[in-house]
Amino acid sequence: MILCGVDEAGKGAVLGPLVVAAVACRKKRDLADLGVKDSKALTPSRREALAEEIRASFPFEVLHLSPAEIDGRGMSMNALMAKSHARVINLLHPAIAVVDACDVVAPRYGTMVAGHLECPCRVVSRHHADRDHPAVSAASIVAKVDRDRAIAQLREEFGDIGSGYPSDPGTVRFLEEYMQEHRSPPHIARRSWETIRTLVRKQEQASLLDYPR
Repeated sequence: MILCGVDEAGKGAVLGPLVVAAVACRKKRDLADLGVKDSKALTPSRREALAEEIRASFPFEVLHLSPAEIDGRGMSMNALMAKSHARVINLLHPAIAVVDACDVVAPRYGTMVAGHLECPCRVVSRHHADRDHPAVSAASIVAKVDRDRAIAQLREEFGDIGSGYPSDPGTVRFLEEYMQEHRSPPHIARRSWETIRTLVRKQEQASLLDYPR
């Protein structure tokens, strides 16, 4: 095991987990031959098929961070991502880890990840690594499929929650209706996100208007 790629899915979502994945291989060609590419460039069915092939043929690790863990992180989001990327790298013990940079300054992010490593490993941090590096593409596929499955399970419990992203009108509609009924966000929401803070403020203002004078 020489090389691993690391990526995540759900970083910007307001609902559901953030999923980090790492996939290891001996040669970049091993994964390139599968036809991997950035998960966003694949259809859901193709992602599912590739995720199964990757899991069956290559060492991998997956980490789920719950909304509560994200809200209680006590650090910047980039710092949490660096720590989480390092956690999956530590489990695979590669000689080289290629990470999709979560900082506008890619080398700085690589240094952050390296600071959490427990094993000798050279960290290569690149923007668009999920597009340009097969191992990171593979990790993005595994992370995206795991995240999609988690959202599907949440739909069984809560109904139509949309994609879970704040840009999705279906997700915003679900949150507005849920908070009107329950007067607080669901446990699957990231309360530290501005989307939730805005809805909480609206709820509080509405409650004040309803209060009898």
